[in-house]
Amino acid sequence: MVLAILLCLVGSYKNLTFLPVILANTGIAIYQEIRSKKILDNLTVLSAAKVTVIREGKEKKIDIESLVLDDVVLLETGQQIPADATVLEGKLQVNEGLLTGEADEITKEIGDSLMSGSFIISGKAYVQLERVGYDSYISQLTVKAKKMGEGEQSEMIASLNKLIKWIGIIIIPLGLTLFGQSYFVNEDTIKESIVAMEAALIGMIPEGLYLLTTIALAMSASRLAKERVLLHNMKSIETLARVNVLCVDKTGTITENRMTVQKLLVAKNETAQKNSERITGLISDYAKAMASDNVTMEAIQDYFTDYTDQEVRTVQPFSSVQKFSSVSFSEGTYVLGAPEMVLRDQFLKYQEEFSHYTEQGYRVLVFGAYPQELTEMVLEAEVIPLGYILITNPIRKEAPATFAYFKEQGVAIKVISGDNPQTVSSVAKQAGIANAEKYIDVSQLAEEEYGKAVEEYTVFGRVKPEQKMRFVQLLKEKNTVAMTGDGVNDILAMKEADCSIAMASGNEATIQAAQVALLDSDFSKMPEIVAEGRRVVNNIERSASLFLVKNIFSFLLSVFSILFALTYPLEPSQITLISLFTIGVPSFLLALEENKNRIEGKFMFNVMEKAIPGGLTDMMVVGALVVSGVSLQLNKTDVSTASTMLLTAVGFLVLYKICQPLNRFRGRIILFCAGGIVFSVIFLHKLFSISAISAVSILLLIILFFAAESIFRQLSQLIEKYSRLKNDQRKRTLIEWLKDLFRFKFDEPKE
Repeated sequence: MVLAILLCLVGSYKNLTFLPVILANTGIAIYQEIRSKKILDNLTVLSAAKVTVIREGKEKKIDIESLVLDDVVLLETGQQIPADATVLEGKLQVNEGLLTGEADEITKEIGDSLMSGSFIISGKAYVQLERVGYDSYISQLTVKAKKMGEGEQSEMIASLNKLIKWIGIIIIPLGLTLFGQSYFVNEDTIKESIVAMEAALIGMIPEGLYLLTTIALAMSASRLAKERVLLHNMKSIETLARVNVLCVDKTGTITENRMTVQKLLVAKNETAQKNSERITGLISDYAKAMASDNVTMEAIQDYFTDYTDQEVRTVQPFSSVQKFSSVSFSEGTYVLGAPEMVLRDQFLKYQEEFSHYTEQGYRVLVFGAYPQELTEMVLEAEVIPLGYILITNPIRKEAPATFAYFKEQGVAIKVISGDNPQTVSSVAKQAGIANAEKYIDVSQLAEEEYGKAVEEYTVFGRVKPEQKMRFVQLLKEKNTVAMTGDGVNDILAMKEADCSIAMASGNEATIQAAQVALLDSDFSKMPEIVAEGRRVVNNIERSASLFLVKNIFSFLLSVFSILFALTYPLEPSQITLISLFTIGVPSFLLALEENKNRIEGKFMFNVMEKAIPGGLTDMMVVGALVVSGVSLQLNKTDVSTASTMLLTAVGFLVLYKICQPLNRFRGRIILFCAGGIVFSVIFLHKLFSISAISAVSILLLIILFFAAESIFRQLSQLIEKYSRLKNDQRKRTLIEWLKDLFRFKFDEPKE
């Protein structure tokens, strides 16, 4: 806007042609943002977390945003605590790992405080809210986290922000220097000096790039929203497209989020055989005493219904860390859980009784008698197994095809589960996961062995929540990692991953913690999300190269003009013409194209690799034209128009190269833009400051165009050669590469 005002002050109205382009870009961006926001808002309302609150003596579901101080809220397993509160009635197992970094499960009873942002592992309680909104603990942490906002940006957005920041730092002193040199040294008029300065500055500003990026991301988010894929974080589109390791849980990801009890095996010990007729009733009473807060318990409750209505004394809910639960009746105490965790030292003694079933993919839970009432989740005495419950978990129909897609794309799959490793391995094989036979029981691993294990194995069983988080941390050291999940035991690992994906069939806390939520719990949408991310990143990378050609050239020509006391040869209207048909229109159209190519390398390095040859070529040939114009005493109009034509020609060379391999769509873009240039030169030449030029200028233009083609080709080959070396041997410096190149060209081959 400042540039437009300066042009108005000196009466150079025709050079305001850049203004409508900027206004149109802004208008389109605003329209697309509003349109996308409406779609996302509608989807967010459907997935918004709700809580049960007690008002006027009745329980009612309301949005979290509607909670007020002193509200009494009912909290259950899988929920995230919405505000700081105190327990009034009931008992909870809470994980505060997202707030404190510690993954321990903490028991909260009457009178204990709850911190917002932590999540409930198990239990049920009525709580009274003490601090809500901005006063709550999680809000204070969020305020601090926002100060670190730069770390939340994706590589692409961070690169673009840095580029714009550096351009903003450079253009002000450069523009003032250019104006001073033109006005005071070359003795041009104020109007000529301002016009020359603005042409240089407009050329250095990537005015449409950030808007194009914003539009592309918004359109992607809205496309995915129509497929019921909700993005909580826009950077997840790019991150998921770059993922090369995908960590998945078994239940809810490979398999459906439902389970079915197939049968009960009575244990072969004497105690179990004597009580064989009572075991079904005991399990039925046990299940009745437990809350229906996970799919496993729901399956057990559906299967075992022969209640004997024993008196319940105490209940210890299932712990994802200890992997068992317990109920004490008036006549005895019983535990139910993973065989390794319940039987402990006796596990090998009883393993043969059920190992055949774990190898077939059954999930096995042991139900046993414990000699004393449990007040804490610690088993000190021996558990006597009474029976083994065999549970099946159907594999998602779409899972094999989805995992086959990721295998084709070079994405490694890591299955990290709390279940028996043999069971998980069997299920993973059925789902078509590569190397699923490479499994390990993490409960038998020392922490110092984790690093080696994550590289060697595919399936990890008996993993605790904090171990999941640690595995993701180790994988992130060399990879871009995504984590899928649907349970509270996945949350810590999901928060640690570069990108997290939650199934809506899971619990509320997991959905809110994830960057991406699959609202239909359809795992087959994953390839679609990856493809959308690749389309956005690849197309913006290509478009950014077009923008940076102009930026590099304008910067170098400005420095060249200052160093050699030459007047900048172009006008803003001419820069607008070049930008419109060699950058703006093609970059917008190319951004709409399908592009599922795998993303490789760093965003800015790839952009510069494509942009530098064009920018340097522009600088060399236009610089030669300006110097020749001074030597041959050509008038400014000839030099200006010839420079515009030369830059347009090089612009199409760059566009043609970026459109490789050429297809019908890209060919039409080039023809359309070429037609736009021809039309503008013939019918709008006055608007864009294009005029007839002398025969000498035409001859010079032809010579420099052929020189430009050769220079551009040679520079492109040189940069590509360097790029290959850079990818193969990243530790080499540019100097080392030049030495190698010199030896490659001139040294005699060794025999």
